Amino acid sequence: MKTGKIGLFTIAIGLVVALILLARLVFVPSSQQQVQTLAKAIKNTEIASVVPDFGAIKVVSDKKTAFFEFLRPSIKHQNAIIQDERNFLISIKNQVNNGKTLTEADEFRLQQISEKYQYTLRSLTITNIDILLVRVDVIPEEMVLIQAANETGWGTSRFAREGLNFFGQWCFRKGCGLVPQSRTQGLSHEVALFKTVEDSVASYMRNLNSNAAYSLLRSIRADLRAQNKTPRAQDLVYGLINYSERQEAYIDELLEMLRQNQRFLVDNNEKTTAV
Repeated sequence: MKTGKIGLFTIAIGLVVALILLARLVFVPSSQQQVQTLAKAIKNTEIASVVPDFGAIKVVSDKKTAFFEFLRPSIKHQNAIIQDERNFLISIKNQVNNGKTLTEADEFRLQQISEKYQYTLRSLTITNIDILLVRVDVIPEEMVLIQAANETGWGTSRFAREGLNFFGQWCFRKGCGLVPQSRTQGLSHEVALFKTVEDSVASYMRNLNSNAAYSLLRSIRADLRAQNKTPRAQDLVYGLINYSERQEAYIDELLEMLRQNQRFLVDNNEKTTAV
């Protein structure tokens, strides 16, 4: 990648390219809310900022179905964005393999993706692109849904209702979120607030794909990719060992929830479950 001073003209070009790429990520039309064959990111037309009263739904099966269908559009949208980024990195890898020089637009987007996934791309090599590809990969939809159900009591928790936080994510600046009532004395963390469900899902996925605590999850996923296997929820859930202080008990609970809720996890709008 190029280094050194960047002129004002180049900065202007970069800003224009960024706007074009942003428009491409958000406004590519699609008739279905899923990752398309061309792997272009799609617009989520169901972005939600208000959580339904899931606690008022007395029939358990109806509550589970409603909860999953509420979250599913945001999960699909974020996975579509990640898949688009992944396909871009694969195309960059092919260009490097073929000795081609990257355009300034490609360099700009590559830097943006690297920063998003907290990876310092010191040089443009196949090895470094492969390392970044380990981070830039989709999260199985079933695992996201089950973990959200577990963390929020099927969408009824205070943090889900008041903070649109479906994954128990913390923040560490005073006033950044909601103070847990059961917070241990001496600790200062708060439960993060989000403006939309989309923001909550995006933050959760970025956390799993970049935080050192979940390197095992990424390693399992990369190993499965190397074997030409599709990473499944029941495979990657073991990589969440550091998500909870309960560790093994937490993993066992998620696996049991996956087993018990398979019929609710099936997307009725698709022939098979997502990812």
